Amino acid sequence: MSTREEISEELLLEEETVQQNEIVLFNDEVNTFDHVINTLMSVCEHSPEQAEQCSLIVHYKGKCTVKTGEYEELKSQCSKLLQAGLSAEIV
Repeated sequence: MSTREEISEELLLEEETVQQNEIVLFNDEVNTFDHVINTLMSVCEHSPEQAEQCSLIVHYKGKCTVKTGEYEELKSQCSKLLQAGLSAEIV
């Protein structure tokens, strides 16, 4: 086995061990599209187009994953979404 193959195998193993979580945003009958879009842009750093698409998916499908990453990174963002009156959870 060459050194290059060993390094590649080590990198693949490291990537597999990183657990990814998601912030899922749920539909509600309270918040306006503008509020949801603006909140996603400020909290999750979405582009206007991405935030609009997520708000439409939430409206029509009931939920949408709005951010993916490690739990500790998502924790504060999810809290900010909740403080803004949105329904969200980390899964």
